[in-house]
Amino acid sequence: MKRKPITKILIANRGEIAVRIHRSASEMGIRTVAVYSDPDRTAPHVLFCDEAYPLHGTTSAETYLDIGKLIRIAKECGADAVHPGYGFLSEKAEFARAVIQAGLTFIGPAPETIDTLGSKTSARDLLAKKKIPIVPGTTKPINDLAEAHKVASSIGYPVLIKAAGGGGGKGMRRVDSPEELEGAIERARNEASKAFSDDRVYIEKFIINPKHIEIQVLADTHGNVIHLGERECSVQRRHQKVVEECPSIAVTPALRNAMGTAAVEIAKAAGYVNAGTMEFLLDASMNFYFLEVNTRVQVEHPITEMVYGIDIVREQIRIAQGEPLSMDQASVVISGHAIEARIYAEEYDNNFLPSTGTITHYQPSEGPGVRNDSGVRTGSEITMYYDPMIAKLVVHGRTREEAVARMKRALREYKINGVKTTIPFCEMVLYHPEFIKGTYDINFVAKHYLVPDGTLDAQEAAAIGAAFAAERKTGMKTPSTPVPSAGSPWKVRGLHE
Repeated sequence: MKRKPITKILIANRGEIAVRIHRSASEMGIRTVAVYSDPDRTAPHVLFCDEAYPLHGTTSAETYLDIGKLIRIAKECGADAVHPGYGFLSEKAEFARAVIQAGLTFIGPAPETIDTLGSKTSARDLLAKKKIPIVPGTTKPINDLAEAHKVASSIGYPVLIKAAGGGGGKGMRRVDSPEELEGAIERARNEASKAFSDDRVYIEKFIINPKHIEIQVLADTHGNVIHLGERECSVQRRHQKVVEECPSIAVTPALRNAMGTAAVEIAKAAGYVNAGTMEFLLDASMNFYFLEVNTRVQVEHPITEMVYGIDIVREQIRIAQGEPLSMDQASVVISGHAIEARIYAEEYDNNFLPSTGTITHYQPSEGPGVRNDSGVRTGSEITMYYDPMIAKLVVHGRTREEAVARMKRALREYKINGVKTTIPFCEMVLYHPEFIKGTYDINFVAKHYLVPDGTLDAQEAAAIGAAFAAERKTGMKTPSTPVPSAGSPWKVRGLHE
């Protein structure tokens, strides 16, 4: 049933995603309201939106995670809807309920759906009953050590201890032997409690060298559910994605159809409405296993938008207004290839430690097929209080080869001074043979980056840094076998094998 049109959206977020939501809303003739912490007073999302209101505080807990403040501002400013973006309160059912109870429209799934799918164990239990393949493990939280030992022994080591109430690598520990189990559970519970205020954990089989594949879905209130193909998100550090691409070079049309069908079945089983992402692991034998559902817009949604020509945020707003999807499954057709490089304020050569400071110069790259979703500008301060991702560089090409070449060029042109960033890291990824061939998996960084103690392996001194440095300097095509460079943190493994 069509609802009253949305006229003003409070964006309960910050940074690039707040700017991104504003742009789609503005194109639809909808006014936007920004909220900001003290450090974000002059941030781009504040300047872009039609109105802006202070949250009076510094930390996430006293600003962007304060449900009371957000609801009060939404009502006072006359907003009739709230978009949570990603992170912060986006997957918190209590926030969705508070928005709805205040008489506002929540641009996302229903609180009951978030409850079901936001809990990893509840989601696994639901899908196991629907015969959708899940990673072997428990579908209920682990309550005692004896039970944990029994489960781990039955599915076989190595296993993963994972947080039931959150994701992003928080509350996750790999366990290789029974002796490690108790300590891993305790550490995972402590981390999960701090990150999600929920210390429940469960056990899952650790799948060796899988690919991380996710399927974007859209579902409206009229019973229409479609998928928008897959994204590959296997280049990760600390379980956080850094480089993503769409489509995956490993996924065949038949496999895409099978995974897409499974994703649609998951959405229907949960009564899902709005945009969501179904995440899977793909093993070496091309068997896929359900991993989790992200009940929100994904960080990497732009690559799907570039390939399929669909504005996902616009669809979110239309769905929230009770409108049907603007396309059906038959009209969802792949056009070219897209790659996203997340630009974090991090010391990529020092175990990705956050890099704080003031951005003294900011000049993002431009040109054909280049999109920059950014939450900073010259003069922006990168603090310790929020996630260090400051922008997303997205490129589109007619082929994967063209997209890779375009991303290399765009990364060379991107200029940020004042803080260290992951731009050099992203460049090195693009030059690695495993990425070029598409054979990389979620252990890509662990296998080819720094050795565990942070020192360089003399026999495997990194080579890729010299390769892209040579191309930057000369503009010439990079040789197929780069000359090793002792100053790069990349290993040579895989380059000559």
